[in-house]
Amino acid sequence: MSTRATLRPDAAVDRLAVAAYTIPADRPESDGTAEWTSTTVVVVEAFGGGRCGTGYTYGPAAAGAVVEELLADVVTGSDVMDVRAVWLAMAKALRNAGRPGLGSMAMAAVDLALWDLKARLLERPLATVLGAARRAVPVYGSGGFTSYSPDEVADQLGAWVADGIPRVKMKIGRSGFDDVRRVAAAREAVGDAAELMVDANGAYDRAEALGWADRLAHEWAVTWFEEPVPSDDPDGLRAVHDRCPPGMEIAAGEYGYVLSDFRTLVESGGIDCLQADVTRCGGITGLLQVGGLALGHGMDISGHCAPAASMHAFCALEGARHLEWFHDHVRIEAMLFEGSPVPAGGAIAPDLSRPGNGLELRRADAERFAA
Repeated sequence: MSTRATLRPDAAVDRLAVAAYTIPADRPESDGTAEWTSTTVVVVEAFGGGRCGTGYTYGPAAAGAVVEELLADVVTGSDVMDVRAVWLAMAKALRNAGRPGLGSMAMAAVDLALWDLKARLLERPLATVLGAARRAVPVYGSGGFTSYSPDEVADQLGAWVADGIPRVKMKIGRSGFDDVRRVAAAREAVGDAAELMVDANGAYDRAEALGWADRLAHEWAVTWFEEPVPSDDPDGLRAVHDRCPPGMEIAAGEYGYVLSDFRTLVESGGIDCLQADVTRCGGITGLLQVGGLALGHGMDISGHCAPAASMHAFCALEGARHLEWFHDHVRIEAMLFEGSPVPAGGAIAPDLSRPGNGLELRRADAERFAA
């Protein structure tokens, strides 16, 4: 029997290391409800059996403090192979502090690191360890921030389509910005064949959302309207969904943290495609639960942001539709991690010659951005 089969599964987690990095945006950005000039990523490394697994979440540095104060002792000494058991123990440890939100993001970073460590000790790519249902996942280009002019939106979205990504998404909904000109410029730039998607980030009330839905569908053939109203208003999503033009889908779920968040959205009847962010919903273990929920309701699931962290897990989801190739996170992941994916033919695929998630932290580059 091989050494891998007899010895490495007995490895324990020796320790966790946590660091936060803040990376400036390449230009000021905004969506329908927020503005930002930088993004912080909290990186967790799990050490055990002579290997290191890496996970991360996009959020405030305080998520790292949650890992250090509440989760590290729970994880240290645990069996590397028992990731789900550790996940349940972390959820229990967060009970009084609050698991939804920051707690779930901290869990996600640790869970991603543990799955990576397990796969590396088994010397297998993470997608294989999870049980791959496909070799690649389609992506859609995502950016077109409300702070971008019509020409900037056209240049960015048009470049993705020219590179072979046949679906793109832009932001709308910020008061005082000419969304009519911006959406029109986007449609002209990507052509009639590409799928044009929009994201309001919950900026509209129900009446406004319905007005925009009709115009977006009929004037610019928009097929995907993400968070037309806030995602914590499932009745509002249902009201918009039920009166949308044929061929337009409503999507939400990026702010789901625990399974009940996603169940509420699915059972509301207000969405056509469920979104989930692996760096928010408790990591891969949480994402697999959400994927099962969507599949059980006959609904596709789409990955929100963090493509390098999401790719292997979405290869293991039977109902996965696509991943968000989000401008900010694509930049950050390429800057901080060796082995970040590059789209080909409108999809990203794990490098099956690399164990784990295939990512290696570029420490020298990362330290320049230490938060």
